[in-house]
Amino acid sequence: LKILDDNNVNYSDDLIKIITPLGLRGTSDYVISTYNLPFSVDEMMTKISDGFKPAYFNTIPLKSNVLNTLKYLKDKGYSLNVLTANPHITLDACLKRVGVFDLFDNVWSCDDFNTTKTDINIYKTACEKIGVSVDNCVFLDDNLNADMTAKNAGMTVIGVYDESSDDMQDEMKTKCDRYIYDFSELLELY
Repeated sequence: LKILDDNNVNYSDDLIKIITPLGLRGTSDYVISTYNLPFSVDEMMTKISDGFKPAYFNTIPLKSNVLNTLKYLKDKGYSLNVLTANPHITLDACLKRVGVFDLFDNVWSCDDFNTTKTDINIYKTACEKIGVSVDNCVFLDDNLNADMTAKNAGMTVIGVYDESSDDMQDEMKTKCDRYIYDFSELLELY
């Protein structure tokens, strides 16, 4: 948002919800075309990436009870995979810093699929790569758009509370198969 503020752009209150599932390239395309910004996609990607690197490299914490829950699920034999809109430069560094990178069988960015989390095919392709059918895969996300796309792909979907989607809780509870506030709630299910 700082880039838009620096360029005197008036943007909608729901911008974060719109761009969250788009990934770095998708976000860059979106803000350039929507707000007629004078940057190339590569320039915008660099500006965005440089803006959020410090947080991912240094301060973003795990959600409550994530580490213990992931270890438990891994010990039970579940395949754990990441599919996120964040680019690898921040994604990998953050997951390693918080000590969970090695718990995942695959760590994917939308960039690995050249699409966004609003594309139903990303979920189908990820399941193919894992070697499971979409109806045998559970997807967790704190973004309603990503949750609904995964649901439309045929996955079981668990909505996850996050402050950024606080105003979407009721809709997520209605549209997702389950909604959790804390990762320890997964221990009741698996």
